Amino acid sequence: MSDPMAAKPAAPLSAQDDKLWASLAHFGNIILLVPALVIHLVFKDRGRLVRQESTEALNWTINVTGIVVAGNILSAILTYIPFVGGIIALLIGLVIWLVVIVNLVFAIIGGVRVNGGGAYRYPINYRWIK
Repeated sequence: MSDPMAAKPAAPLSAQDDKLWASLAHFGNIILLVPALVIHLVFKDRGRLVRQESTEALNWTINVTGIVVAGNILSAILTYIPFVGGIIALLIGLVIWLVVIVNLVFAIIGGVRVNGGGAYRYPINYRWIK
């Protein structure tokens, strides 16, 4: 006898929804980690394209979020060192802004490319999740 309370697997996504959620995983990288993570966890088993693209987008945003968080922590610590620390903290702040701008550009390129029917691989992306 089957358990009536057992969770049933979610229905596979249509091709259109698969492409939509895959592109949204990339576009969501604009605001860093949360959108790609949620899309990956919720939809990865429901469509081939969303699994592939959300994994790629999540790997990218893990790297970017790590750089932004580490840079901000390091910058905050260095501001307490007179003069030289402030200069280094300013340079780190500029690097953080550069990373955020590059993330914005790559997220838009990825979302547009996937929405157009292709796939997107981020350059210089360490892949934490296979």
